[in-house]
Amino acid sequence: MRKWLFILSVLVIGILTACGADESGTESAENSDENDTERTVTIEDATGEKTIEGTPEKIVALEWYNAEQLLSLGIQPAGVPNIDGFNAWMNIDHELSDNVEDVGTRQEPNLEAISRMDPDLIIAAQFRHEQIIDRLSDIAPVVMFSPYSEEGSADLYEELMNEYKTIAKVTDKEEEAEQSIDELEDFYAEQRQRLADAGLEGTKYLATMAFSSQNSPVLRLYTDTSYPAAIWKS
Repeated sequence: MRKWLFILSVLVIGILTACGADESGTESAENSDENDTERTVTIEDATGEKTIEGTPEKIVALEWYNAEQLLSLGIQPAGVPNIDGFNAWMNIDHELSDNVEDVGTRQEPNLEAISRMDPDLIIAAQFRHEQIIDRLSDIAPVVMFSPYSEEGSADLYEELMNEYKTIAKVTDKEEEAEQSIDELEDFYAEQRQRLADAGLEGTKYLATMAFSSQNSPVLRLYTDTSYPAAIWKS
């Protein structure tokens, strides 16, 4: 009799322990979800101060360089316009996943396609998307940047770096952003040393980009407020 009572006691204790573990695991998961939901971040974008609730995961980037910034942070965007063009023009280490959806063009994003995706966040550019900001906001929270405004163009490199840090803050990837910026600074230092070793430090230069548009040659010249100039001065 005592033997059976002992076995029964062991079984009961085991069942209670398992139930306690399940409840603890469920409670832990619920707390994690609650903490993520309760997370809020206040940032400044082209429209002013705004608060983003939670940590967005499904993000549509309507400008290629913002998609590149997401990739640098280890985030695959959910949607990007003109993916074929992105792959042809953006020379970067991180590639877009096959799961990324094409959402029209940068100038005319496909709002219906974006809406069907039910994104957590949309990243837009004021000079392209200001006229449709209300329609975008009906779909998801929008963070809008203005790199080519008078203020942004005064120091385009700083503007782009601020955008990068803002996206990192919204997506809870600030440590990853700091690491990427440190690696970039190390790369700049290496290139400055190469110039010094070659006796080219302080050399005058002209920064250009040549490409074709509608079967016509185009030569783009960069000014002293451009990011190539900022990199050269850094």
